[in-house]
Amino acid sequence: MSTFLDRVVDEISADLVTRKRAIPEEQLRARVGPAPRGRPFSEALVAEGISLIAEMKRASPSRGPIRPDAAVADVVRTYEAAGASAASILTETRHFGGSLDDLAEAREACSLPLLRKDFVIDEYQLLEARRAGADAALLIVAALSDDRLESLIAAAGEIGLDALVEVHDEPEIERALQAGAEVIGINNRDLHSLEVDIETSFRLLPEVPAGTVVVAESGITSREDVVRLETAGVDAILVGEALMGADDAASAVQELVG
Repeated sequence: MSTFLDRVVDEISADLVTRKRAIPEEQLRARVGPAPRGRPFSEALVAEGISLIAEMKRASPSRGPIRPDAAVADVVRTYEAAGASAASILTETRHFGGSLDDLAEAREACSLPLLRKDFVIDEYQLLEARRAGADAALLIVAALSDDRLESLIAAAGEIGLDALVEVHDEPEIERALQAGAEVIGINNRDLHSLEVDIETSFRLLPEVPAGTVVVAESGITSREDVVRLETAGVDAILVGEALMGADDAASAVQELVG
């Protein structure tokens, strides 16, 4: 039986055929041009205290619509003013209601380092991310072979993108490290079942070598969660639903970062 992750990867693969036909990869690469280093994403995650990557997303597969009419510029400006260290922009369309236009709009609206949050399986998507204004891209270990993961991490670096490499269990941590990951995101959500367990971060954290930047993702809803994660040694948190679903996003950010 196919899982959510399997289905999304199949959808992305099909979409890429169409996008590459419309704009061939070499043409896209030429449009990106020489890529100087953008806003420092990974550096923003290791500032004093725990850092917040605040996420812009309109919907999720587990929750459905959250804020379908959210204006990107308003959201990211609120995050920046309230004290977020970086912003994650969901660009997947079918299940999260995002787009590359959202990423470009966020780039114009704020000065935060930006993460392209999507199911990246091809270097073409990294070029898209760079052209739209990303400073980093998410790479999900569970969606990639070892060779593809290593090549995408290298390709990201070559065009000035940091890679946030997402893991869900111990074998994936080993694969990420072998591929050269320097920033590891521990996702508390199982991308096959979509269930969330914040204890995943605490279980996997000891498996990550010292000196590696660690981001805890999903299921973080309270200041108590943040304090526990910071005490355990997590460098940053990525939070979406708790912020997008809040009546006052600025207060929600301030509460999380303390």
